[in-house]
Amino acid sequence: MSRRLTGLLLTVAVLVVALLVTTTVARRHHLEVRDDFRRYILLSTFGFYAGGVLDVRVSHFRVDPGTEENMFGLSLDKTMSDSMNPYLDTHQDKCILTEPVAVQSNGPIVFFKMDLKQNVVHVSCSKDWQNIHLYKDRSGVPALRSKRQSFAQVSDSKMVYMQRRRRDYHVPESNDFAPVAGVESGNAATVCSKLTLPLEVKSDDMFKYYSFNFAIYVATKQEEGLYNLYFHSCPNYATNSLYELNFNVDIEEKNSGNYLSAGEMPLPALYFMMSVLFFLSGLFWLFILRKSKHPLFKIHYLMGVLVFLKSLSLMFHAINYHFIEVQGEHVEAWAILYYITHLLKGAVLIITIVLIGTGWTFIKHILADKDKKLFMIVIPLQVLANVAEIIIAESDEGDKEYSTWRDIFMLVDLLCCGAILFPVVWSIRHLQEAAGTDGKAAINLRKLKLFRQFYIMIVCYIYFTRIIVILLKITVAFQYAWLDEMFKEMATYVFFVLTGYKFRPVSQHPYFSLHGDDLDDDDDDGEVEILTQSGLSDGNSKITNRSQPTSAVASGATMVESHEEERENLISKRESSHEYD
Repeated sequence: MSRRLTGLLLTVAVLVVALLVTTTVARRHHLEVRDDFRRYILLSTFGFYAGGVLDVRVSHFRVDPGTEENMFGLSLDKTMSDSMNPYLDTHQDKCILTEPVAVQSNGPIVFFKMDLKQNVVHVSCSKDWQNIHLYKDRSGVPALRSKRQSFAQVSDSKMVYMQRRRRDYHVPESNDFAPVAGVESGNAATVCSKLTLPLEVKSDDMFKYYSFNFAIYVATKQEEGLYNLYFHSCPNYATNSLYELNFNVDIEEKNSGNYLSAGEMPLPALYFMMSVLFFLSGLFWLFILRKSKHPLFKIHYLMGVLVFLKSLSLMFHAINYHFIEVQGEHVEAWAILYYITHLLKGAVLIITIVLIGTGWTFIKHILADKDKKLFMIVIPLQVLANVAEIIIAESDEGDKEYSTWRDIFMLVDLLCCGAILFPVVWSIRHLQEAAGTDGKAAINLRKLKLFRQFYIMIVCYIYFTRIIVILLKITVAFQYAWLDEMFKEMATYVFFVLTGYKFRPVSQHPYFSLHGDDLDDDDDDGEVEILTQSGLSDGNSKITNRSQPTSAVASGATMVESHEEERENLISKRESSHEYD
């Protein structure tokens, strides 16, 4: 089973990696929209600090001749957390570009409306957007200029307007572009609404193609936030007909030379530290196995393999994020290593949890048919969930398949989380059924607690990493979005440590443990511990009479088997010996 399964997982990993490496993009986005009928498309979500730059270019926007009256454009809004967008929630049935920007009151927002007849892009800002530093292209952004080039030497052709906190406002007649800086809140929307962008037009025998670009500079701390860029197709809000979208978008986002979003900047260091922590824990686990004088099971070695796979996955993930941070894109070699270890780690994790839940090698050496069927179902689902997770993380938010893969991941991950609970539930139910048929021995088995403890551990782990972490992500401010990954990794580490502690190799393994207060009324003066050094020890128990003195227990405690026939024989022998005396 292990060799065949390992070969299958490696094959799947290689195929997935070959697919992802050719389509993966990082923080330099290149999105090709083809034959798309969506009403709006989320192009990017990025957290900016002061000094950040957003560079956007829309190209090859195809328009059928005679349809230039349709309205298309972009909206850029700013929020403080990764929660639901307030504008989209209130505009599911109506295009937001058809409304005046002045009536928008759910936060700062900027409209870029494409006028296909006049070949210009009209820019308008809401009253909440106090300052906007908008440029024709990224070469005009002050943060990107050469140090030798002063601000005054920049060509005026790259600017539209410069506001210097004056009461008299001057609006240029040309369509060149400049920042609006330091504008008072009462006049910012007025100045912004008179800005335009040039719209380049090319045509062939069948279609017209439009292109435009702009850059936004986050100059001050007040302008920091989570920027959400959307493309809107107003004709697709009509119920009678849909408009087919075809265009390209190139987006580059930077935070003072760092290509990571504000909430992602600490992730490379976090992944590296967690990788070292898991690696040291794996070495400590190997030390325990090597020095242990008690029986070791195959599951103990599998748990060690899981810890090292987790460490390698985090290490490659940290390196992958480091190259995205400095280059804005992946290095394929490190990306491939991360994908392979991530897939293998996910599969080994689900296998380990299911094997522990079934009690394999602890209390039995043979898996039941239903356990094998569960493996055949859960392992492919887990691989599919990991593949979907990788595609979601490494693809553009604007991809047509992005939401599909996100739904697949949520569904499959939920199925896997529910499936891994079945072995534990089956084991508990089996012990409960045995309690009603096997007399005293079954009653002792029914009192075993560790299955229930492990069940609670799994439920808490799933609940925390799937629900609490998501709630935390959409609640905290944009610059603290990395906290959800930190708590997720810490929860995983705690789960690993507790599982290793519960199932470590010991002489009298606490896989099952009973306490005297859990026994029935007729067994109040007895305590039972199940010996689980191997699967062959099922049904063996250590019986200690609490009514005897401690010294007597220490010297005369006797190990007996808990079978009813042998117990009756032993009692009859003792009664006959008393009669003889």
